[in-house]
Amino acid sequence: MGNDNKAIKIVSDNRKARFLYEILETYEAGIELVGTEVKSIRAGRVNLADGYAFIKNGEAWLTNVHISPYQGSSQYFNHDPKRTRKLLLHRKQISQLIGKIEQKGLTLVPLKLYFKGSWVKVGLGLGRGKKLHDKRETVKRRQDQREISRAMKRF
Repeated sequence: MGNDNKAIKIVSDNRKARFLYEILETYEAGIELVGTEVKSIRAGRVNLADGYAFIKNGEAWLTNVHISPYQGSSQYFNHDPKRTRKLLLHRKQISQLIGKIEQKGLTLVPLKLYFKGSWVKVGLGLGRGKKLHDKRETVKRRQDQREISRAMKRF
């Protein structure tokens, strides 16, 4: 039952989200997919860059995530690349998210898409949008860290 040591294979990582948002909490959710979507995800043809999640009628939904159509099948049996997909979360987690999103003005963004065993999971981050000066500070800190590592390499 409690077999949590399943192999994790990260398919797609949303590095842009960590730059645009200050991530406060992370959640793991299942995602409802059709067969051609799973095959396309296994091929690594996913883009999380513009995606976000929202809660409507007590259900969590993931939208604007591009999963390319599967090349091995005809267009008739394929899926819509940017369709809205249902996220599988516990009722208690959804009610917590509703409170945080509505009252604190936070956003739910996908951080990574990965396989946990044979299941496709999406890592969600509850984040607050960074201001321009915060983004500049992040870039400056990254450049300083790069210069420090270069200086340490010389000695």
